[in-house]
Amino acid sequence: MNLMERCAAFAAACLLAGAAVAQPITVSNVKYEETTQLADSTLQLNGAGVRYKAVFKVYTAGLYLEKKAGTPQEVAAQKGPKRMSITMLREIDSTELGKLFSRGMEDNMDRAAFSKLIPGVMRMSQIFSDHKKLVAGDQFQVDWIPGTGTVITVKGKPQGEPFKEPEFFNALLGIWLGNAPADWKLKDALLGKPAA
Repeated sequence: MNLMERCAAFAAACLLAGAAVAQPITVSNVKYEETTQLADSTLQLNGAGVRYKAVFKVYTAGLYLEKKAGTPQEVAAQKGPKRMSITMLREIDSTELGKLFSRGMEDNMDRAAFSKLIPGVMRMSQIFSDHKKLVAGDQFQVDWIPGTGTVITVKGKPQGEPFKEPEFFNALLGIWLGNAPADWKLKDALLGKPAA
């Protein structure tokens, strides 16, 4: 094989590798694209997995960041936009989901830090209560947009004013990435760790 053929073969291999990387990931029949756009930034899928409660699949979640991160500290250290994308796999009472999220935030913060976020937590709970229930296939996103705040989007519609405090988004992420996560396997999946 001469040099030109080797170069052509190498270029073809690179194209194939690039195509393989750009494939969406499917988790419980929910497709997560490899990249997404948020606030003029291209975010890449850091990891995706399923939230189980007992033996039941509740929802899938995908974490998008500007660059890959393998620890909660690396996720928190990134200053750019971030997105947590969630798709329901079963019907759930939205008020109950709001309460579970509030509890998840509280379980992963010290009491003083959590008490400062109580107005935001109450407003978030109200957002979910207003939707009555979420059914399989319903989606919502929690986005961190620098200079704007945390934006919660349910079924494609942004919900009220952004939550301005950066701590609020990190507290929300604590539900999935904190020291007492909702689901340890989901935490590993969101951090891009292969399933054991």
